[in-house]
Amino acid sequence: MSMNVGSPAAGADPEPMMEMNMTPLIDVMLVLIIMLIITIPKQNHSVNLNMPVGAPPPLVSTPPVVITVDVDFDGTILWNNEVVPDRAALEAKMNAVSAMPDADQPEVHLRPNKLVEYKYVAGVMATAQRLGVKKIGMVGNEQFQ
Repeated sequence: MSMNVGSPAAGADPEPMMEMNMTPLIDVMLVLIIMLIITIPKQNHSVNLNMPVGAPPPLVSTPPVVITVDVDFDGTILWNNEVVPDRAALEAKMNAVSAMPDADQPEVHLRPNKLVEYKYVAGVMATAQRLGVKKIGMVGNEQFQ
């Protein structure tokens, strides 16, 4: 193994350097990273909330008035366990409920029988919606599972 030490042969050009000097590039990148870290705004992990001031409103101590509307398997409608003879009587009772102010309106719980045809239940719900009953809900849905 021999090593060529000394000057190149007479008249020959020196070989160009094939490696790039990375030191200045790394220095510039480090300075840019430090400047970026310094200029990033502080992250704030809090959420600004406007909390209510004063005492909370009193809890309602009286339970709401509940009207139970049952639809039997043959389409018979019961209003608080009393048979409603026809659609006009049902509409009169629903009108009485919808005439009350929204805050005082009783809750209407509709409880259909498992075997009743859908048209009877849909008729009661459509009547309630048309006449403006605001608080209506279905009760006994666990029987349909």
